[in-house]
Amino acid sequence: MLRVPKLILFIFCTNSLLAQLPETDLWLFKIKNSKNILTLEDGKNITSRKGYDNQPFFTPDNKSVLYVSIREDKQADIYKYDISKEISLQLTKTKESEYSPIYTPDEKSFSCVVVEADSSQRLWLYNLDGTVKKCYHQGIDSIGYYTWLSNDTILYYKLTNPHSLRMYCDKSKEDKWLCNMPTRAFKKLSGNLFIYGIKDNLQVQYRMYNTVIKRSEEFCMHKSNSEDFVWNKAFGLIKSEGAQLLQYNEKIKIWNVLFDFSSYGIKKITRFTFDKNNKYIVVTDNT
Repeated sequence: MLRVPKLILFIFCTNSLLAQLPETDLWLFKIKNSKNILTLEDGKNITSRKGYDNQPFFTPDNKSVLYVSIREDKQADIYKYDISKEISLQLTKTKESEYSPIYTPDEKSFSCVVVEADSSQRLWLYNLDGTVKKCYHQGIDSIGYYTWLSNDTILYYKLTNPHSLRMYCDKSKEDKWLCNMPTRAFKKLSGNLFIYGIKDNLQVQYRMYNTVIKRSEEFCMHKSNSEDFVWNKAFGLIKSEGAQLLQYNEKIKIWNVLFDFSSYGIKKITRFTFDKNNKYIVVTDNT
């Protein structure tokens, strides 16, 4: 999440900046896999309203999608879209703004970056019904984006100057700097690896980091500063580029078009997520 005018995965804002937020909608698609040929079916705009709806995340049971919505009260709250019932319910309703909902690794809570009254941006934990549980760590501030590596370790995008990627372990209390100018997306892989990007005005360099040997190495490059990507267990590295999702073929080291959403009127994908069984995908259309 980023503070305006400052991504992975968020846009943070004050009331004076709300008018600058983009119009965003969430689209849900079924994925059909027939003999390794992937197609999209039943595309549906599940928010379909004026305003900001963004940062989707599938619940572990694949039945619902958490997302951020800013409505008449000008607060960012977390909503939950039930796929079978085709309805959204509001989960959080606080004086603060919540962004980037993600389930914790133990699946007993979900977490959000919260813009507090003094403009601090910290990670908070919530019960599954949306009630507040606790602050993850009062000393970890200026969080833009984040992801969980384990129950006690997070990667987070710190709003320093320049912006930086850091790894914090609650058990050891180590807050480790990893790089400057990271992408707003970074993802845990299997085992001891995670992937992140370093960007400039022209390109993104994707790097793999091993938490055991504490070393990173280049995985690939892409000559675009579009910074939203995911790591999918079946499909590998996937990034957004306009209305398309591109997949990196590691064997022959090229990018291929995995999906093209332009026929649905989608112009610019800024967030996207797969359910864990690759039966569904949700994309954010940034109009």
